[in-house]
Amino acid sequence: MLTSDRGEGSIAELCRREGIATSLYYSWSKEFLETGKKRLAGDTARQATGVEVKDLKAESSALKEVVADLTLENRLLKKTCSRMGETTNEISRLRDA
Repeated sequence: MLTSDRGEGSIAELCRREGIATSLYYSWSKEFLETGKKRLAGDTARQATGVEVKDLKAESSALKEVVADLTLENRLLKKTCSRMGETTNEISRLRDA
């Protein structure tokens, strides 16, 4: 972490050494402090990062596909059992066995 508290020089010198813009340092610092204040006040919600959003969308898509597959399989099994003369109660009994 960049800090001049340890006698390492000014923030501007540290930013130059680390290759970041001073304005970027101050925006990160402000964001960090504001987030800390919110967390201390009990606000634990935060914005998701782009990577998190992408991962959640992929997971959601995969889960929707699984639900669709299971729904189709369930309908097929019900149709097959009804053609064989099985009732819904018998299907439940077979599933529980």
